[in-house]
Amino acid sequence: MTTVIAVANQKGGVGKTTTTANLGASLAALGQRVLLIDLDPQGNLTSAYGLERKVEITVAESLLDRNTPLPIHTIESADQHSISVVPATIGLATTEAALMTKLGREQRLRDQILAVAEQFDFILIDTPPSLGLLTINALVAADKVIIPTEARFFSIQGLQMLEESISEILYLNSSLKVLGILLSKLDRRLREERAVSTYLREKWGDTVFSTEIGTNSKILEAGSAGASVFRYSGAEKAAEAYLELAREVISRV
Repeated sequence: MTTVIAVANQKGGVGKTTTTANLGASLAALGQRVLLIDLDPQGNLTSAYGLERKVEITVAESLLDRNTPLPIHTIESADQHSISVVPATIGLATTEAALMTKLGREQRLRDQILAVAEQFDFILIDTPPSLGLLTINALVAADKVIIPTEARFFSIQGLQMLEESISEILYLNSSLKVLGILLSKLDRRLREERAVSTYLREKWGDTVFSTEIGTNSKILEAGSAGASVFRYSGAEKAAEAYLELAREVISRV
């Protein structure tokens, strides 16, 4: 059975793309069939897999035209763990505005995913840092939501806003559930981050993943180089953290 997960947070800079890319790679390393969908006009997930100059059709065309299937690019790695990616470009920003006049605009991505879902065990959707129509499409299409967050007090507001948004999305997708809150880019040397981490676990309990992703420059370097942490020298510690997260995700679904 396919599990569709939206990686979402209305706040930017919390690690949504990094989480999507490296959790996807980790799930693939554990033998899962994985599809990643870039739904952010910035296209950072697309760049993280080196596809930014290799695409003609993107997710934008599939959202606007039901007869255009999702453009799936399968990337083979030396370790035999392949992963598939649906790319995006900056043109997706204008697509969001164009969708406003379309019938069934909130269900466009869901319908496209249904056509390919049986090919995959996990489908992960990277979302933009807003609750616009693109993020709504992701949440309507998803079974679960992973919410990455920094352990900063100003990040807690983003969590609360997303909770409110999810309650509204239930009108269109009554089965949507939060799979977990992920502490991302955590630096336990900082008193504030230790305090916020404790607060989040007290407030949200087991909803917060046991796995934490610590701050690590190699994670950013790998993304900039168009590679996952599994294919970047010096990122072994980060790779193990994402593998642990993947195991936890599998256990929760």
